[in-house]
Amino acid sequence: MMNPSALAQIAAMDNGISENLRYPHEVKFRIRQEEKADYEEVAKYVNDTGEIDVVVIEHEFGIFGGESGELIIDLVEKINKPVIATLHTVTENPSARGKKIINRLGNKCQFLVVMLETSRELLTKIYEVDRKKIMVIPHGVPDFPRLGSGLVKKKFDLKGKVVMSSINLVSESKGIEYAIAAMPEIIKEIPNLLYLVVGETHPVVKQVDGEKYRHKLKSMVRSLGLQKHVKFINKYIPLSQLIDYVAASDMYVTPYLDPQQSASGSLAYAIGAGKACISTPFLYAKEMFRLGCGKLVPFKDSEGIARAVIETWADKTARVECEEKAYELGRTMTWVNVAHQYFHLLHHAVE
Repeated sequence: MMNPSALAQIAAMDNGISENLRYPHEVKFRIRQEEKADYEEVAKYVNDTGEIDVVVIEHEFGIFGGESGELIIDLVEKINKPVIATLHTVTENPSARGKKIINRLGNKCQFLVVMLETSRELLTKIYEVDRKKIMVIPHGVPDFPRLGSGLVKKKFDLKGKVVMSSINLVSESKGIEYAIAAMPEIIKEIPNLLYLVVGETHPVVKQVDGEKYRHKLKSMVRSLGLQKHVKFINKYIPLSQLIDYVAASDMYVTPYLDPQQSASGSLAYAIGAGKACISTPFLYAKEMFRLGCGKLVPFKDSEGIARAVIETWADKTARVECEEKAYELGRTMTWVNVAHQYFHLLHHAVE
């Protein structure tokens, strides 16, 4: 019988970027990304110990070693305990190898978890996974209190500002330059608007390109004379402060560039906090916004972003309605609700 109070044992992936990472005691193994023997060691431990009932794989392309991350298959297929895989990316047009990896995961695992109904349909139609194995569990979020942004703005000396924010690890795929390019039109109508870009550069991006993208964004801000209207918070934000930044926002923008992106913790948090959101139509945003909790704008369309922001702020009645719908949806996504769904799924997997 599973014990819901037992701590999980974690095998952390190590891609060699940060050699001095310190993990909590729950982390029992480090799997070096390209070391096949490390995967085999974890599989052997799982099989031999009596402490493990079920294994959960957090799957994302780029995390695991081998071509397209195929070494995860070697691990999963050697495990003789029930396995559940949570898929963070399910694309409509996968490579042949990517499709094969997901198909093999579907064959081996008791269940595959996705965060969108759209992803479930893609898995059945394109990846040929048994529909009975696919469960939809939403991206989890903190249980945000229902606070007006003005109550939190004082913490950051933002009183009197209309705050629009993007909060995530910064990389070119986030499309932040298109939101910045929209700002001259926005501040004509909302002169006290401040756009906060919160978060450090993605560590993988930093290793390869340094701060090239951030320098490009800052150069744009200077050339457009937006120094008083765009602020970068270039640091890792702990959860408590991240929650405060989201809560301090009047509007939230995710101008992402990848149409196939099927998960977004950043947008999930904004919805969970009950924020009026503006986003490009990537998969996650399209499905979340079907309930009316945000506005979609075309990809790479600064004029569209400006128009959506201005309209959202001008129509207070519609904005409040949008916020209420977002917050209502967010209650289904709180960590306690998501945890309950996972616990019941894990229990079912070992029956």
